[in-house]
Amino acid sequence: MTTIAELPPGFADKVLSAQSTFRSVMDAMARPGSVQRIVPAAGTPGPMMRGTAAIALTLFDHDTPLWLDARMSESSDVLKWLKFHTGAPVIQDPSVASFALIADGAALPSLERFALGSNEYPDRATTLVLQVESLNAGRAFELRGPGIDGVTILHASVRPTDLFERLRINEALFPRGIDVVLVADDAVVAIPRTTRVVNKGSQ
Repeated sequence: MTTIAELPPGFADKVLSAQSTFRSVMDAMARPGSVQRIVPAAGTPGPMMRGTAAIALTLFDHDTPLWLDARMSESSDVLKWLKFHTGAPVIQDPSVASFALIADGAALPSLERFALGSNEYPDRATTLVLQVESLNAGRAFELRGPGIDGVTILHASVRPTDLFERLRINEALFPRGIDVVLVADDAVVAIPRTTRVVNKGSQ
């Protein structure tokens, strides 16, 4: 059993690290498809990547219900670390989650199971934080939409392999919908609900 003293640490400098991480996530949201680096280091419990841990320390608190996929929720270190460092409640029902942490994208549930927001409160949708293999190599995806000058190309190795096809539900749902933050180690890419992705195949 891991004791509190043995848990991976949080940020060394909470305020500056949270500000820096928040800036990286906001830059990623403002410029969909652009790869942003999360600089501050934090401990990484179980299957959690560095970027995911930094996002958790920055954005999660006792008012942000979390849904964890099986790989995350089966790690007692992840559960203890989240409780100790963020106080965020871990819930079983994805339809009321503010955030969902996904370590195994291949087992991602149907997106319709998550909170999609309402027309009055579109911000009450779940943000998926999805860990992926790479955000600089793999298949090429063409992204269009607000925050993108014309078109941008994202090279990524992502599971589920049909993620971007699944995200097309956002087109019919807008202004409701799912926002996604992809994490590969300390790199992050945001795919907001306003972004349209065309699968380009392999490269």
